[in-house]
Amino acid sequence: MNDSPAQLDALKQRLDETALSDAPALRRRLSGLERRLRRGQPIDRGLPRLARDIERSAARVARRRALCARIEYPPELPVSRERESLLSALAEHQVVIVCGETGSGKTTQLPKLLLELGYGSRGRIGHTQPRRIAARTVATRLAEELGTPIGEGVGWKVRFSDRLRPESRIKLMTDGILLAEIQSDPELREYDALIIDEAHERSLNIDFLLGYLKRLLPRRPKLKLVITSATIDPERFSHHFGEAPIVRVSGRGHPVEIRYRPLAAEDEDSRDRSLLEALVEAVDELAAEGPGDVLVFLPGEREIREAAEALR
Repeated sequence: MNDSPAQLDALKQRLDETALSDAPALRRRLSGLERRLRRGQPIDRGLPRLARDIERSAARVARRRALCARIEYPPELPVSRERESLLSALAEHQVVIVCGETGSGKTTQLPKLLLELGYGSRGRIGHTQPRRIAARTVATRLAEELGTPIGEGVGWKVRFSDRLRPESRIKLMTDGILLAEIQSDPELREYDALIIDEAHERSLNIDFLLGYLKRLLPRRPKLKLVITSATIDPERFSHHFGEAPIVRVSGRGHPVEIRYRPLAAEDEDSRDRSLLEALVEAVDELAAEGPGDVLVFLPGEREIREAAEALR
């Protein structure tokens, strides 16, 4: 009993090393033990349990911090050239609007900047995407750049599926997933930073999130919020969040070569090709030139399924 006040003081100091999602409950338990001690009631059973749970939470934070230690920025990306100005804005402001054109690299590099500033340890860096395929693709790319297996340092969660561990530092998800999590975690204590990507799309989910986050930020003064937008009216987002700073990042152009492959036969002795035949021939032509990906645009789901079957 004589050592109990000192032990409680030591545990109180360690609360700042625990996960944000655990800290409120641990703090309430510690306050309860302090009240019992002041009343002269025994705390010999509750004290070791609290110490054990604080240690477990702090250990999880330490494991998170050890992941994604390799942070590099591809020099060819425009956002890499703005690294210092972005770090400065993120360090000084709770909310930052990043306005960048397609190809600027903002989607994959912003989580790294937050890692560099120390986020993603006591809480996760939440990163929303409007679509499921984008959440999975960005997570895979980010994990590759950070040198961590997908599902460890970087993971994703979409409807009916996820690849995450308790230690994952960066969590890619759809904006609908984050919106649903508000029901069970109103203060979003799973996260110490949030990136709302492609906010210019202004879907209902995005608008609800931006409205809710504006009310939440005063209650979570240490929660960092980054909103990314194309060059479409970023000032509206800035005004919504009390004239938050806007950091503008240029885009990156790529050379485009157009090859015309008509379906109609060029001479009378040849027959017209079907769309699927032309597609298979075009993919074969590109595959013969070297490795890479092919993006095919088709008018509907039926055509997409037929094309996928033909290409197999």
